[in-house]
Amino acid sequence: MKLAQELARDLLRIKAVQINPENYFTWTSGIKSPIYCDNRITMSFPEIRKKITLAFIEKMEYLDIKPDIIAGCATAGIPHAAWLADSLNLPMVYVRSKPKGHGKGNQIEGYQVEGKKVLVIEDLISTGGSALEAVEALEKAGAIVVYVLSIFTYGLEKATVNFEQVNLNFQSLTNYDELIEGLEADGKLDAFQKSALIEWRNSIKI
Repeated sequence: MKLAQELARDLLRIKAVQINPENYFTWTSGIKSPIYCDNRITMSFPEIRKKITLAFIEKMEYLDIKPDIIAGCATAGIPHAAWLADSLNLPMVYVRSKPKGHGKGNQIEGYQVEGKKVLVIEDLISTGGSALEAVEALEKAGAIVVYVLSIFTYGLEKATVNFEQVNLNFQSLTNYDELIEGLEADGKLDAFQKSALIEWRNSIKI
């Protein structure tokens, strides 16, 4: 079994990802969705978080430019960035969604990133908005963002467009399509449900 599908099954097993073709979830944005993702749950499962770290390392082996610093997106990307940075013996920072309203008003916490090559770790890519906000903050601080890696992506066209607009590449360890393929292979999804799930994803225009 390939790693992407194995991780998809792991996320389903611990309910970090839940899927319900009949009764849709409601996202914060108000969108009705057959899938709900909360990768914070992976923190509580050592064998899965270790697998995620190893998978990130494997992805990094194919990068043309090696990072000097690992950056985690607040909040769910922070622990995975920390485990990855520790495994690689690299410095780590994390990026808030907005600057602090007190103290030094930092948006980036950690060592100076100016002139450094940075790899951004996110838990989930939907439209890519939060990851790209972190990228913007890092670049304003003088960092050179080389790549964005995430645990999971819905595979929305909007994310691809958003990353192309800033000429930045991103990859995820596993994705919506791998999830559906795994469910079908395990007999937990029939052809009609599979078609409906794919149609939902392809119809999303955010």
